[in-house]
Amino acid sequence: MAGRLVAVTHHTVKHLEGMHAAVMIGPQFEDTEATYPFYRLQEEGAEVVLIGTEAGRELIGKRGQPLTTDRAASELSADDLDLLVIAGGMGPDKLRTDEGVQRLVREMDVSGKPIAFICHAGWVPASAGILEGRRVTSHPTIADDGRNAGAEWEDAEVVVDGNLVSSRRPDDLPPFMAALIGVAVGETVSA
Repeated sequence: MAGRLVAVTHHTVKHLEGMHAAVMIGPQFEDTEATYPFYRLQEEGAEVVLIGTEAGRELIGKRGQPLTTDRAASELSADDLDLLVIAGGMGPDKLRTDEGVQRLVREMDVSGKPIAFICHAGWVPASAGILEGRRVTSHPTIADDGRNAGAEWEDAEVVVDGNLVSSRRPDDLPPFMAALIGVAVGETVSA
């Protein structure tokens, strides 16, 4: 019937059903780089928590979005998660110095579990020491940080290198999340 809305069924398959995911944030995170992945992962059926350097801490995004962390990175291990997203903004500058954050990122990498980072979040895997010989992208202003950590930096909307998924900016969120979901379910993603 004309003018009538029909239920959309494209989200009936939940690719991440039963998986445990975390979105990592720090002070002054980029709002959409935290909220978009959080809700997109939930739509795909994952159980999602917000993590940071402390549990129960309210953090305010660059654009004013308040979010409260559920867990501290130091409380988690790679066994607790199936995938990790690190939001950009200025938060990664604080996250990168936290030993619990660095340990969790290293454990996730050693376990081959997906680690996705966008914009300035590339600072975190650089400080965790997991970028040597890997292909990545980021916001162009931190390209040298990736190169200095041994990465091959590319200017692309999304770069996938094994378990690492990286993007440059908020406009890249749709292909970033599509690539992450593909990697999480074991698809071969070339980007």
